[in-house]
Amino acid sequence: MSDENKSPEEQPADVTPETEAAAGETGADATGMDPLELLQTENADLKDRALRAMAEMENLRRRTEKEIKDARQYAVSGFARDMLTVSDNLRRALEALPEDDRKNADAGVASLIEGVEMIERDLLNQLEKNGVKKLNPEGQKFDPNFHQAMFEVPNTEVPNNTVVQVMQAGYVIGERVLRPAMVGVSKGGPKDVAQAPADAAGEAGQTVDKSA
Repeated sequence: MSDENKSPEEQPADVTPETEAAAGETGADATGMDPLELLQTENADLKDRALRAMAEMENLRRRTEKEIKDARQYAVSGFARDMLTVSDNLRRALEALPEDDRKNADAGVASLIEGVEMIERDLLNQLEKNGVKKLNPEGQKFDPNFHQAMFEVPNTEVPNNTVVQVMQAGYVIGERVLRPAMVGVSKGGPKDVAQAPADAAGEAGQTVDKSA
């Protein structure tokens, strides 16, 4: 049906410059939103996405750096653990020689003993250069994360669960335990103040995780 046959209500209104100007004065687009508000919303959304992307990239960079550092630091763990066995054998060989024999040894034997001691020191120094450190827990509170209790020693003079004897030295590499120290711990002494909260929690029926 042509426009001529349409009723006045059906015919489209004439679009004039005046009507366009009136529409522009409202500041609204086809969605009914103010163009300035729309741009501000889009800008805030883009800024938020950019900040999130930057944060994710920074986290990825930090994780990558840590993984590379750990790979370099702990790559020698297996080799270092094997070298500790060599060090233990050198120490056993030295300790197997009675003190009197060492004092009365001739020049040849004395030189041999000195050479073995020098090899042991050099081996431990090289391990330390690669991040391997020796644990010296004697006199410290027993920590299952770094120590392995082999036996208990009745002792009423030191706090309970104190390391009183080291059977085999322990070592760590970085923040990881390479080998726990084999120790003897005290029993029967006064209760350590640091243990009181844990004991109280146990008596209240709560579980205290000491391996964390």
